[in-house]
Amino acid sequence: MFVSYLILTLLYLQTAVLARPEGESIGCDDYLGSDKVADKCGICGGDNTGCKVVSGVFKHTLTNLGYHKIVEIPEGAIKINITEMSKSNNYLALRSRSGRSIINGNWAIDRPGRYEGGGTTFTYKRPNEISSTAGESFLADGPTDEILDVYMIHQQPNPGILYEYIIPEANVISPQLPPHRRPGEPFNGQLERTDGTDHEDENLHRETDTHTGQSRGTFPVIQPGRFPSHQPDNQVPAVQPPRRNREHNWKQVGTTECTTSCGKGLRYPIFHCVNRISHEEVSESYCDTSTKPTPEEEACNIFPCPAFWDIGEWSECSKTCGLGMQHRQVLCRQVYANRTLMVQQYRCHHLEKPETTSTCQLKICSEWQIQTEWSSCSVPCGVGQRTRDVKCVSNLGDIVDDEECNMKLRPNDIENCDMGPCAKSWFLTEWSDRCSAECGAGVRTRSVVCMTNHVSSLPLEGCGNNRPSETIPCDNGPCVGKVEWFAGSWSQCSIECGSGTQQREVICIRKTEGSFDVLNPYECSFLERPPSQQPCYLKPCGAKWFNTEWSTCSKSCEGGFRVREVRCLSDDLTPSNQCDPQLKPEEKEPCNTQDCVPEIDENCKDKYYNCNVVVQARLCVYTYYKTACCASCTKVANRQLGFLGRR
Repeated sequence: MFVSYLILTLLYLQTAVLARPEGESIGCDDYLGSDKVADKCGICGGDNTGCKVVSGVFKHTLTNLGYHKIVEIPEGAIKINITEMSKSNNYLALRSRSGRSIINGNWAIDRPGRYEGGGTTFTYKRPNEISSTAGESFLADGPTDEILDVYMIHQQPNPGILYEYIIPEANVISPQLPPHRRPGEPFNGQLERTDGTDHEDENLHRETDTHTGQSRGTFPVIQPGRFPSHQPDNQVPAVQPPRRNREHNWKQVGTTECTTSCGKGLRYPIFHCVNRISHEEVSESYCDTSTKPTPEEEACNIFPCPAFWDIGEWSECSKTCGLGMQHRQVLCRQVYANRTLMVQQYRCHHLEKPETTSTCQLKICSEWQIQTEWSSCSVPCGVGQRTRDVKCVSNLGDIVDDEECNMKLRPNDIENCDMGPCAKSWFLTEWSDRCSAECGAGVRTRSVVCMTNHVSSLPLEGCGNNRPSETIPCDNGPCVGKVEWFAGSWSQCSIECGSGTQQREVICIRKTEGSFDVLNPYECSFLERPPSQQPCYLKPCGAKWFNTEWSTCSKSCEGGFRVREVRCLSDDLTPSNQCDPQLKPEEKEPCNTQDCVPEIDENCKDKYYNCNVVVQARLCVYTYYKTACCASCTKVANRQLGFLGRR
């Protein structure tokens, strides 16, 4: 893609150099080497006297929120620019004199974009809220066909509004630049002669379409240096000598507009019937239609299109009222051969990247209003509450849902109120149903509390010293001969720290006069037995070392080793680093350090006296000698195993 782009660019530069001798440029009058430029009125070679520039700055101090008129744009104005001098929370608005809202009307904030109104198109810009300090703006080329009014939606101090537009003078021709044409074409009805030769068929008058205002049969706007090469019309091929004897013939007067302004498009030649003598265009019936050339397509604007920012639609505003945020996607794209490709963003660095986030405000938020005064306190004495009505009211005065207002700024509609101390009384519960003893003397209980009495008419004083009794005696009869469980006292905790257990003796007894008898536990089985064991916790132990069991020794003799895992754990058995390193148990230790003693087999004996010769000859590998000299061969084999183990 990059190589194709480079080749097309070089072709474009080469063509441009060939079309501009000695680097000369084309002026606004379409002549090569001309230095004429359009003035601010849009007139080629003008002196800025053909129009009137109206400009100023609106800096009035405003107090009331809402719409305030800034300036009136008259009918026929061009080059309209309305710009906020710095960023603010205010908004620009535009309305026609007939009352039709064009931008930001009826308390609704529109998104940045293009809006039709007053016979022209306005571009509404709202720079990024965070990274830009520029304010809002309206831009339009004009001309307007009616009077337009510019307003400001005032919400904070006015930073100043710059306005500027141009009014063309009544006696000045419409400031339109002449259309581009090929060398040798007529300009303003006059024929251009470059070499003194009669360029026949070229002093053609252009017709203007009364509906569009555009010249029919004119050429597309051609960049300087991009004139297509063609053969001069006065050079007639020798194979058509009868053409000079005709009174009318076909003349190529131009080409159609290129289908694209860049990136390789197509165009076709345009042929008209003209008088060979007067060079005037006539009806096609004067020419032989069978001899009219067939238009053949030709490539045009083959240079690559510059990369551009493809701007997506704005997302919805993040808030239904007040200032919010909206987002959009911005991608760098490039067009070539009727294809739009997404390219790296550095290719769009020649253009300012449009903002991807922007502030938005659909409408001005409503505000809180206190509708009533505080009510009376809810209690005659002591601490109670009082209330008032708080409503959310729109900017039009209507009561709306609370969600329309900022809940963080909502005034309190309820608060505590203290009406002074109240009288106090004794409050009692009912007596308990059960006696504290199953037999013999016991008590029944109730709760007694002194509390504030909100409904009493007693003087404002305390409960006094006459506290009602909380216990009452009760007796369920004598305890002689009654079977019950007897529990002794708890033993000490099984450990000095951490979680342990306590024990106690629980026996079944029968009470008698002044003593008791120990019974078989079976006698008390119908009663719930008290627990004989319970957990205990004296104090936290802190972190301690924990270890696993030793592993199996790596060797059975002549020194091996065994290992275990050691960890420091806290009271809740989670890893800790609070253990004393000096008390850490060993993680590895030697084992089985005794020498290896071969097992003696009474059946393994040497059958010959010279078995040492068998060993020296290394014949123990054979079954016969290993059996005949069993003791000698076994001794040698154990010696070799010990040697390999030490290695």
